[in-house]
Amino acid sequence: MTFEGISSELDTQHAEGAAAALRTTTAIRKRASHLLERARVGASRWFTVDDAALQTAAGQVADLTRERYPSLVIPFHSRWRHFEAGGVDRKAELDKRLAGLAAPAKARALIDLALVSVLLDAGAGPDWQYHESASGQVFTRSEGLAVASFHAFTAGLFSSDPAHPLQVDAAALRGLVADRLAAAFQVSSVNPLVGIDGRVVLLRRLGETLAAQPEVFGPQGRPGGLFDMLVSPLGPSTIAPTATISAHDILSQLLMSLSPIWPAQNAIGTVPLGDCWRHDAVPGAGLTAGWMPFHKLSQWLTYSLLEPFQWAGVHVDGVDALTGLPEYRNGGLLLDAGVLVLTEPSNANRVWHPGDELIVEWRALTVALLDALAPLVRARLGGAAAQMPLACVLEGGTWATGRLLAQRLRGGSPPFAIHSDGTVF
Repeated sequence: MTFEGISSELDTQHAEGAAAALRTTTAIRKRASHLLERARVGASRWFTVDDAALQTAAGQVADLTRERYPSLVIPFHSRWRHFEAGGVDRKAELDKRLAGLAAPAKARALIDLALVSVLLDAGAGPDWQYHESASGQVFTRSEGLAVASFHAFTAGLFSSDPAHPLQVDAAALRGLVADRLAAAFQVSSVNPLVGIDGRVVLLRRLGETLAAQPEVFGPQGRPGGLFDMLVSPLGPSTIAPTATISAHDILSQLLMSLSPIWPAQNAIGTVPLGDCWRHDAVPGAGLTAGWMPFHKLSQWLTYSLLEPFQWAGVHVDGVDALTGLPEYRNGGLLLDAGVLVLTEPSNANRVWHPGDELIVEWRALTVALLDALAPLVRARLGGAAAQMPLACVLEGGTWATGRLLAQRLRGGSPPFAIHSDGTVF
């Protein structure tokens, strides 16, 4: 090998090592905490922090949690809650269609649905809605995207096998065209969905990635192959009663296996980083310096896969290793409750991009402050962390309170206008 070849190989190894270091929730929390402490001492260009307002925010979250879940039996924040929109138990409908299948086969189908639905769950924009003919209800934003993706899945849009519509496979995703997805989501000139082309590109990339990794996703390239890949080492195919996996193991596998699907502008060398953005004030070793990781959709997906594993009889532990989700409902809660204050109020009137430093810092502060907020909410509700992990505080919770405050203050709009391609927000 030539010197240039050796040098290139070493550069790739260093880039892959840096990317791996940024694919952990430890890195997310450590770097987010640094930006929070920096903002607390007045070193942020964009925000000041009012820690006293955390108590106010905690009270609002606790009050809404009691209203939504009076028994304080709170499920995880996940895509499955959105599938219940309008009081319709759509999972029960799906379970009927999956009746007779063994637990692993059911888990594969539920993982297929959750994964493709989460990847379609970037912001819909204020003007889009979905009319569900079966219930006669109209849904918008995250619930609308969930219900639309549920019906697209059950109609077989993501399956290449007409005899087995209730699956997602590589061939169908690779052949997906914008017109078909737009039709399934009822998109038209008077019902526009933000980032429809970006969503199709993301799903097509997913199809290529699934097909390229049969050792993970099986010969058909199904997301549900993750179940077999993660669970089969734990016991026989019937699922050992002691089968246990950690939430971070699910996330790590997703980040490793799905890294090729994310837009390539965020990369170290030729190694894609996904939802990881530049912020010059973020410390780090070597090539990781200046990168702030979030992996929001991957973590949202991990939260949404916890229950399919549990329903199949697998115990999932370490749920609190995952971070709060840095999206506009949780971040909006912190702004609207006065915990975060813009140093320049006019910045609320600008249009931003996901990679702009203000947005990167807002998301990082959201992650760190959700960790500070969760114990305050638990204290008001009398719940311990073991019974009320962060996933339940989010559901109870911070996301719903963020939406409620946004509705009161801005008719439901996010606190910032963000130009998105449909893959982050």
